[in-house]
Amino acid sequence: MVKFVSYNGKYPNLCRGDLILEINKKQHKLDNPLCSGGSVSFTPEWDEIITEGKWEIELPQHLECYREQIENIVEDNIRHGCCGGCV
Repeated sequence: MVKFVSYNGKYPNLCRGDLILEINKKQHKLDNPLCSGGSVSFTPEWDEIITEGKWEIELPQHLECYREQIENIVEDNIRHGCCGGCV
């Protein structure tokens, strides 16, 4: 059983933060595990075009068997990247 505990990433670097999950009643802290599935590009006039997308998650090998549950929990609890804050 996987539960969301917290995530402290925030603008301007939404993808940089500590994700804390509870898996089978044990807490796991993952340092900077998220990578935005969104993107930032520019018009010819240099206006930002920000596209949000699902998170890509880097997991340690011992948590790979929980990938689908973790992906669903992250999507349900953390707003989509790309926030454009890095630009």
